Amino acid sequence: MLPTEPVRPLQDVWLRPRRVIRELSARPIGVVDYLLGSAQGVATWLAVSRIQELGASKSVEEIIARAFVIGPPLGVATLFLLSAIYARLANRAGAGPTRTQMFHVLAYGGVPIVASLGIWLVTALLVGETTFVDTPRPDLEGFAALLLQAQIIAQTVLFFWNVLLQVMGLSEIQGVTPGRAFLVWLLGQVLGALAMTLIAIVLVALGLKLAIGPAAG
Repeated sequence: MLPTEPVRPLQDVWLRPRRVIRELSARPIGVVDYLLGSAQGVATWLAVSRIQELGASKSVEEIIARAFVIGPPLGVATLFLLSAIYARLANRAGAGPTRTQMFHVLAYGGVPIVASLGIWLVTALLVGETTFVDTPRPDLEGFAALLLQAQIIAQTVLFFWNVLLQVMGLSEIQGVTPGRAFLVWLLGQVLGALAMTLIAIVLVALGLKLAIGPAAG
């Protein structure tokens, strides 16, 4: 690609994440960022549904409908939380990237996760509820079993591609080596998981308090 060629963020980020992040660094958060965050939230919710074995108790339509209701706000909120964490970590190191720049890194670096959403939907259409069962039945038909194995492999590859793109984006925006950027990425993920766990505990506690309050009254 010549330097004078226009940047196509959604296509170029797969192989040229640094150039895409440089192009986006001066832009505000836009509609595409929110759409990418929303799609990542849906894909993540579907992955959690498999871990929770929801396919054993709920229909595939119900699982997907819930993913499209809960996933988008959850995905966008997660990107805002993580971008704030990464911006804080970077500014402590003196690099100075903004939350908006970090949001771009996480949104566009997560394009492989967005692609995995299509794989989830196609697999669910062909296999049904078995898509969301962590341990498929031993008597599962050969085609379905093969499709699920292929999906697991594809999801794994896309996840690691997602990590690579986000690390390269952090490396570019912070001006650090990829190795150090990976450590920052890992620390941010740990802090983000802890923060989301704390938020979940607080919300559950508030829900119980609201439920107990009227009952006590």
